[in-house]
Amino acid sequence: MSDSQTALQTTSRIEDFDQWNTLKNTSRTFYLSIRQLPTKIGNAFCLAYLLLRVSDFFEDNEFMPPEEKIYWLNTWEEVLAGKPFPKDWQEKLKDFASQDPDAFAAFYADELLNLLALLPSGLQKKIVPIVQATTRGMARWVARGPVVLQEEDMDDYMFEVAGRVGYLSTEVFAWYSKAIQSRQDLLMPLAKETGLALQTVNILRGLRKDFERGWIYVPESYCDLVGINRGELFSSENEEKILKLVEILADKAERHLTSAIEYIKVIPPHEHKVRLACIWPLMFAARTISVSRNNLEVLKGTAKVSREEIQQIIKTTTLFGWSNRFIESYYSRLLHSTAKSL
Repeated sequence: MSDSQTALQTTSRIEDFDQWNTLKNTSRTFYLSIRQLPTKIGNAFCLAYLLLRVSDFFEDNEFMPPEEKIYWLNTWEEVLAGKPFPKDWQEKLKDFASQDPDAFAAFYADELLNLLALLPSGLQKKIVPIVQATTRGMARWVARGPVVLQEEDMDDYMFEVAGRVGYLSTEVFAWYSKAIQSRQDLLMPLAKETGLALQTVNILRGLRKDFERGWIYVPESYCDLVGINRGELFSSENEEKILKLVEILADKAERHLTSAIEYIKVIPPHEHKVRLACIWPLMFAARTISVSRNNLEVLKGTAKVSREEIQQIIKTTTLFGWSNRFIESYYSRLLHSTAKSL
């Protein structure tokens, strides 16, 4: 960041702000993955991910009207470019910080930027443009509103809000690992699929919650295929049609996920911890797809992978995640298993 970056005047200081606790509160899944990375990579990726969560708050919160979200997203992009924080930044966010983990990250955005300034300048120049591009994309979609007509619209939205996470992680991994850097040209085309895979699964899991807040990310073209009106998505009379819709979403998630698995296989086996950071969220996603298929619990938002299964996935992949042959077979097993436990 620019040396002229003006930090907010707060009583808290960097030593009082714990980025890892903040990450844990915003996303337990990513906390598990990022926390076990080698220290330098983990610290940098944790920080980069939290910068994206600041953008997430402004795009996805339930407190602000669209025009206010757009204002704060644009303001955040300007701050990332080196402009001073507006004087009312923390005043605006203090009431939300105790209610929303992402708002907490946004409240302490000055601390995040101070920590960012401690990273190598070259790495900062890799991270900041990606966060800025995502922030601009989010503002564009807030302005556009929940208009998702075709699969191309859905893909555009998902790329803007999540697709660049794959680019971000690859840049951080490559900065600290020469072995990964040498394979970056192979990884980057697959990196986008990682973000799209996880976001498609998020949409699948969040159908009910998104519908209740007025957003439907399922394309109208999908609804037309099964003969359902988007406004009647959760009508009990349409359960059979909705299950067909869930199947279409699950198939789409699987297509992205299969490409994302190829991303893992490109990472050198000796970078075992980096591989695990990628393996865990993707394997959790694969299992989520399998438990969602033909399952009406998806409509209630309660089709989830159990904690026991998560622990089993972590244990098994920690032992064998260095093997590409294992990755392929275990992924297939998770994706197609119909058992309640593994």
